[in-house]
Amino acid sequence: MSRYDYYSYFQPSQPIHTDEGIKARSKKGKFVKNWWAKRWIDTLERLIDAGRLRRGKRYARQGQILSIEETKGGIKAKVQGSRATPYKVSLDINPLTDAQWEKVIDALADQAIFTAQLLAGEMPQDIEEAFTQVGVSLFPEKSAELVTKCSCPDYANPCKHVAAVHYILGERFDEDPFMLFRLRGRTQEQILEALRSRRAEAAGDEEAVEEQVVPLSETVADFWGSSQPLRLKTAIKPPQTELPILKRLGQPNFLDRDLIATLGPAYQAITQAALKTAFGDQPDE
Repeated sequence: MSRYDYYSYFQPSQPIHTDEGIKARSKKGKFVKNWWAKRWIDTLERLIDAGRLRRGKRYARQGQILSIEETKGGIKAKVQGSRATPYKVSLDINPLTDAQWEKVIDALADQAIFTAQLLAGEMPQDIEEAFTQVGVSLFPEKSAELVTKCSCPDYANPCKHVAAVHYILGERFDEDPFMLFRLRGRTQEQILEALRSRRAEAAGDEEAVEEQVVPLSETVADFWGSSQPLRLKTAIKPPQTELPILKRLGQPNFLDRDLIATLGPAYQAITQAALKTAFGDQPDE
């Protein structure tokens, strides 16, 4: 084998350029912003060789991932590599059992702040404590919990194509934290409904509620008003995650501009206008 052949043989192959791929929003530096997405990237960086990690990051930023699809318990993707036919990548995460989820929901319901934030569509900062408390994890902690496959000829698993999918998936988690729950076996609606059910049980059964209902005949005189002054205590504070609704919606395919950069200022202006309408001009503290 000549020196040229030797050098060529051991050089990493170059992917075929494509304009049809999903380009990462991150151009340099860190890939994600929110803590839960960073935890996902941390998991990736513990499992993958540094060299393949760098090439995977480059693939993600070049737009080599042609498609990424969420399936029941996993992710399917196609990555354009050095061959004409795109490689098929799969990431399968072991779901928690029904019994494990029941314990997790009980642990979440025990913390009022967890319930409030989840019902508001936010990911609580310390939510992992509820999972740890019952002996499970929200994020894959062992290699057996996260099974990755790629149709490429690379002997290593995870390969650079899997790494590229991981990075794009991290950006998806940034936009939609509930995707983590779905991959673990529960949808956002299922979790919120279970939490509401726990709250209803804590408030008492239906008979106890009915006993507190005042008969209509006793309230006719005050039907259009109130016999007691109405006093409401309010506490307004910004959400833990800025612009949570836009981030949960994610970037639409039909918009060639960044959704948050485009609509974010309008949402903030509307918020300020609503606060001014409700409370008037407030003095600075």
